[in-house]
Amino acid sequence: MTPEEYVEAVLALVERIPPGRVMSYGAVADALADGSGRNSARLIGAIMSRHGGGVPWHRVVNSAGRLPPGHEVRARALLRAEGTPMRAAGVDMAKAGWHPDGGM
Repeated sequence: MTPEEYVEAVLALVERIPPGRVMSYGAVADALADGSGRNSARLIGAIMSRHGGGVPWHRVVNSAGRLPPGHEVRARALLRAEGTPMRAAGVDMAKAGWHPDGGM
């Protein structure tokens, strides 16, 4: 998979995250690891930062549920509007976590 194909795969996966649910950067990387040969949460963060404006970027958070740095206020508003289970520090990952294979 070329770097460009990987970016497209990341964005396509983020598009599939249902409203009210989230994935961590690491979960996105894990979900794509077998087909891509890549598995880096930091790379997912970089891709989302550079290319994620056209997808529901607010549905990708860190593994503790913290919202995207620098976009916390907007992300919290979007997630609340979708009914995403929240905690004081961010998303309730136990309730809101989603995986394309039905896990999490």
